[in-house]
Amino acid sequence: MDFWTDYITDVKQRDLYRAPVRYEPLDAVHVESQGRRYLLLATNNYLGLTHSLAVKRAAMTAIEQYGTGSGGARLTTGSHPEYEKLEQQLAIFKGTEAALVFNTGYMANVGTISAVVNKADVIFSDELNHASIIDGCRLSKGQTVVYRHTKMDHLAELLEKTPCVGQRLIVTDGVFSMDGDIAPLDKIVLLAEQYQAIVMVDDAHAVGVLGRGGRGTVDYFGLHGRVQIQVGTLSKSLAAEGGYVAGSQALIRYLVNKARSFIFSTALSPGTVAAGLAALEELQAYPELVDQLKSNADYMRTTLVSAGLRIDGAITPILPIMVGEAAVAVEMAQQLKQRGLIVSAIRPPTVMPGTSRLRLTVSAVHDKADLVRATEIIIAVSKGLHIIS
Repeated sequence: MDFWTDYITDVKQRDLYRAPVRYEPLDAVHVESQGRRYLLLATNNYLGLTHSLAVKRAAMTAIEQYGTGSGGARLTTGSHPEYEKLEQQLAIFKGTEAALVFNTGYMANVGTISAVVNKADVIFSDELNHASIIDGCRLSKGQTVVYRHTKMDHLAELLEKTPCVGQRLIVTDGVFSMDGDIAPLDKIVLLAEQYQAIVMVDDAHAVGVLGRGGRGTVDYFGLHGRVQIQVGTLSKSLAAEGGYVAGSQALIRYLVNKARSFIFSTALSPGTVAAGLAALEELQAYPELVDQLKSNADYMRTTLVSAGLRIDGAITPILPIMVGEAAVAVEMAQQLKQRGLIVSAIRPPTVMPGTSRLRLTVSAVHDKADLVRATEIIIAVSKGLHIIS
């Protein structure tokens, strides 16, 4: 008991304490708290489809028809019809033979890696991969070696020097969630083919963002048929909850029988699955949402960088404003909130010490006037905190 209290005291003293904050969503990019309205720049709802009328109607129709809960795991209780529709459409969208829905993206990563990797196998993992990938590696029976972030020369060296009597698996995020940069998947695939390795990419932050109509990293690099495992989520651009794996029929059948996070979890509710399916249909019907998302992100990035802020990353809607110390990130987030903006202060252990940042995310449905006002506020607060002169 004392240990728990001591831990909380310690993280508070180091500006690392976290607690959920209650907001009432008003739409995809505005929330209300204690009677005040805020602009939300801390959402992964990249296309704003959580408040699409078509998506909401699909969820409500499914609830009316199938009820609120699934009643059990899919292998014991069965799957309601929305599951089959969603998995078929995900496979088509991702250009694979089949797909399998998990309860979360976290469970998709943990379940897949721990299922496909055996004692004789070696995993090659980018050092900035998401925690769910890291935990999947830890739960697997294989050896994990970590390569420096996006450094292909280091990955090549490790592939060459690391003994492996089984199979090699190279796993990477497609878009890295805290930095917003894109994995060099084209180069990873070339190395994988040279060393007969399997490639697994987590496209959680790439679907709806990269590729034709937001199809993700594989499509962005034109690598269809050369990446064996594609992981994704329904909880970001696809406006629901859940994760999925897309790949060959053999892979999906294997995971159904081997992935513990699938086998032993109660299935998602019909309304949730229907919402994900409807959001996928909306994305395909309105691919201009992806173009608008890029336009909004480009505007924010260009304006803030021109003002002197350091924003790492590439062309994605994740804009990390680098401030260094945790206390500065917390203070900046608090000042922005006082002026009507909700932005996430990202600190260790999520990122390395000394790399704390404001993680600003942009949505396709952010209004241009709101973005103009937001940039003005961010620049003013940054000057007040001497982050820029």
